[in-house]
Amino acid sequence: MSDINQNQPILKELSEATQVPIIKRQRRLFVKKGESDFDTERFFYFILSGKIKISQINFETSKEQILYLLSSGDMFDVTALLDGKGSEYLIEVIEAGEVVEVPIADVRELLSKEPSFQRFFFPYIAKQLRSMEELAVDLSLYDVYGRIIRLFAKYVNDNAKHPKLGIIENLSHEELASMVGSVRKVVNRTLQKLKKDGIIDVSRKQIKLLDLQKLLQKIEY
Repeated sequence: MSDINQNQPILKELSEATQVPIIKRQRRLFVKKGESDFDTERFFYFILSGKIKISQINFETSKEQILYLLSSGDMFDVTALLDGKGSEYLIEVIEAGEVVEVPIADVRELLSKEPSFQRFFFPYIAKQLRSMEELAVDLSLYDVYGRIIRLFAKYVNDNAKHPKLGIIENLSHEELASMVGSVRKVVNRTLQKLKKDGIIDVSRKQIKLLDLQKLLQKIEY
């Protein structure tokens, strides 16, 4: 079971404990791009690989707002876990990968009894709440240019020798628009301006960060 837990810090920690129900009843699933059939009323999911978006859609206008972009190390549905109600969010795989499915009752038991789970879970909840606060601020106080800049800064991986935009660097322009509450046409114009300023390079399927310092300077001003 150790190979399952390598990409999930919570599962890795729990695998070292004894008689923990989550280890006995977990099920590893491969999920394809476009898949959206997740039973979050009965199960809780830990992501090993791939990308999953959680969003809301106005079906009258077809406008989508991505609330969370999840990848390796993330888990869902936290809201259903805590309040016991079915979620109205749309959950869709945007990059194929693997998840671990666990009965939600087992996870609730862990949350109430297992310190090793609590130690990871509560900081994770805090991170998710902070992310929603930042989204609310961005949508309320910044134009699309400012939102894109702040989005890039949020996801940039500056630990590497050459900083990258992490899990958002190969998103479509339409998906980026859904993350910042805009439309593809406006986002395209913003990306072209950032390209002209020497901050990024834009190709058909990837956005490459060229100058992290310039990006951060844009936020300061």
